Amino acid sequence: MSYKRVLTIQDISCLGQCSLTVALPIISACGVEACILPSSVLSTHTGGFTGFTFRDLTDDMPAIKEHWVKENIKFDAFYTGYLGSAKQIEYVKDIFGATKKENSIKIVDPAMADNGKLYTGFDMAFVEEMKKLCAEADFVIPNLTEACFLTGSEYKEQYDKEYIVDILGKLSALGCKNVIFTGVSYTEKTTGVVIYENGEYTYYEHEKLPRGWHGTGDVYASVFTGALLKGKTAVEAATLAADFALECIKETSDNEPDHWYGVAFEKVLGKLINALA
Repeated sequence: MSYKRVLTIQDISCLGQCSLTVALPIISACGVEACILPSSVLSTHTGGFTGFTFRDLTDDMPAIKEHWVKENIKFDAFYTGYLGSAKQIEYVKDIFGATKKENSIKIVDPAMADNGKLYTGFDMAFVEEMKKLCAEADFVIPNLTEACFLTGSEYKEQYDKEYIVDILGKLSALGCKNVIFTGVSYTEKTTGVVIYENGEYTYYEHEKLPRGWHGTGDVYASVFTGALLKGKTAVEAATLAADFALECIKETSDNEPDHWYGVAFEKVLGKLINALA
């Protein structure tokens, strides 16, 4: 298999294990070349910190793209995370078109909402633009809240398979080719991921831990991207990502309980490398 190159576009927090500070090492550990395009730079992530600095890099994105075009730089895959504005989404779609290879894979994590609410600074106009980006994707990786906003579905904390399948159908109607639906829980003690590929439903269930941690969604999407580019099937990549994210949470909870701002994923990267060997 040839050496693959993926471009990941999302923010970078100088401290805080999320977004690009997670994507870059994890994708690299998978044996895939990880190229980055920061959408913004923050001194820390926004979860639990106050007074953080923020630098918007929206206006830098077109010039970066033009330089890549001039150098004839192409990417085997694209993986997008947190994008700060509708304008950035437009630039990302332009980058897709200008720098893709013939069979490039587009992976979109519509990072914009959780726990039934949009993140601060986002509105329904942003959701409408995110729908357009998801329609271009080969794989979309939403949580339940994001999937509900994308499809206009009622957000529920308790639900059954029929409810999830209905949302999956609506995502498909938007143009989302395949969906990796994270955090799907049918019982109180378990959670899992739904892989909806070519109209087929697969559910991978694992234990549900009592505490959540910042950045685990970014860990998940990064492992999925790296594993997929290494030749794993979507089901294999999705289950591997779930297992690794769970391992990261356990390691942090058991041995680094005061490390509140992210999971200590570096301590278990060796297991990911071995799993992909």
